[in-house]
Amino acid sequence: MIIEARAYARAGFLGNPSDGYFGKTISISVRNFGAHVTLYESPELKIEPHQQESNVFRHINQLVESVVLHGYYGGDRLVKGTIKKFYEYCLSEEIRIENKNFTLRYNSSIPRQVGLAGSSAIITAVIRALNKFFNVNIPEEILPTIILSVETDELGINAGLQDRVIQVYEGCVYMDFERKILEEKKHGVYERIDPSNLPKLYLAYNTDLGKVSGRVLNDIRIRYERGESEVIETLNRIAEIAAEGRDVIVNHDYERLDELINENFDLRCKIMNITENNLQLIRTARGCGASAKFAGSGGSIIGIYKDEEMLNSLILELKKIKARVIKPFVI
Repeated sequence: MIIEARAYARAGFLGNPSDGYFGKTISISVRNFGAHVTLYESPELKIEPHQQESNVFRHINQLVESVVLHGYYGGDRLVKGTIKKFYEYCLSEEIRIENKNFTLRYNSSIPRQVGLAGSSAIITAVIRALNKFFNVNIPEEILPTIILSVETDELGINAGLQDRVIQVYEGCVYMDFERKILEEKKHGVYERIDPSNLPKLYLAYNTDLGKVSGRVLNDIRIRYERGESEVIETLNRIAEIAAEGRDVIVNHDYERLDELINENFDLRCKIMNITENNLQLIRTARGCGASAKFAGSGGSIIGIYKDEEMLNSLILELKKIKARVIKPFVI
């Protein structure tokens, strides 16, 4: 039997990056892009490398282009870390899994390192495939915590729960990561929002601006743990924006939602260094009349457009700075 599993890209809509600091966020799944895993029983446990991670190149220029686009770290480390964490979870919960091996193939259409959660999508798809293969049922609210632990514990990547929650729950989700709840239950409070309440959204990304999000967030983590008041107060306000945004979305107050999106990014600028090229994405989108904020840690932005004329303007103007515009497909 061949098992297939998928997980989709995500865009942080409001509240990021407060999710890693006991904050609140709203996020959407973006079904335009996804990670796909195929798994079937085999004599040995085998992980087949992604075609983009081959170590065979036509010439040195191709190797350099591959490193620039995809970095030095392939998806196989994500797969190995996921298998290890899945096995350890089963041991800790005294879940007996059948003694059988498998071959696993993975693929992803998610643009690399532009803040659309490509890494966690691979992990989510792998763990879904493992659940099916070994007939294990990990509770939905616990699954994002296990997925996060693959990156934080196994790979040393600085990350928060937001990406993993939306990739497990899908659609549009409001998340409250209040410290007491997290420490007691090992997960936050996750509330689905009907995507039909969302306004007209655009998503724009530029793969030339890709970077590893853990590196981007490391400085803010150090300052937060030092107790810098400006950082703590700003992150608290960003979390409040998500809480207000939940009600604003349900009430279809899109004018106020526009303001919250812009404020979210402007507050981020107070405590984090934003590159000029990333700022150009924001300025260009806002110059067309749309709201704009990071969808993740940089390289992609999300916001509201009012009509088709504004969308066409976004497509044309952002293309001039090598950014592609899409309408996120959310179910």
